[in-house]
Amino acid sequence: MGVREGRGLVALAGIAVVAAVASGCGIRTTSVPVDAGAAPSRLPCSVSGSASGPGIATRAQQQPVPVRVYLVCASGLEAVDRTVPQTAEKNPADGRLAVARALLNRLVAEPTETEREAGFTTSVQGPLAVSAGRDGDPEGALRLSRQPEDLPAAALSQIVCTYAENGTTADGGTVLLGGPGPYPVRHYACTEQLRERPDSAVPTRPAS
Repeated sequence: MGVREGRGLVALAGIAVVAAVASGCGIRTTSVPVDAGAAPSRLPCSVSGSASGPGIATRAQQQPVPVRVYLVCASGLEAVDRTVPQTAEKNPADGRLAVARALLNRLVAEPTETEREAGFTTSVQGPLAVSAGRDGDPEGALRLSRQPEDLPAAALSQIVCTYAENGTTADGGTVLLGGPGPYPVRHYACTEQLRERPDSAVPTRPAS
């Protein structure tokens, strides 16, 4: 073997070594997909402090009552602090209805600027009203001006979870709701699964 041929083989061997080292230190491609997990949400879905919110004027002589309403954020339901006027009704049924109307007004009203910046929205749209149950309904029943099943799923979930959160409108962890039609009221339940997926069907059972 000549000197030039020997040098050529050495050079080729050196290139092969460099290529092997480079491939070992580099990032190898793969055809197997890598699950890096879901992308983190950019929405904080949290606001500090409490807000009276728009839609209801409080009287100076009345102390506002803290309540919690459920708004939509990051495809789920999150509780937000609100205040409603203290009811002066002596009849518990009238007081329950006053609270139910105040809560519904809070849901229909647009979120505050701070809440919108945090990602909150509401699916409850007006006109929508709530009234006391009619004759023959169980005690504590509420009737919406629209049939509950005709509302968008997320809107009904907001109403059910908001009413279930506040003791004056809840009935053993559920809410007795009906509509204007000749249909009986039903128990609607706010579950953890519903809060996670408000677009799903609200669990119900017949009123006893």
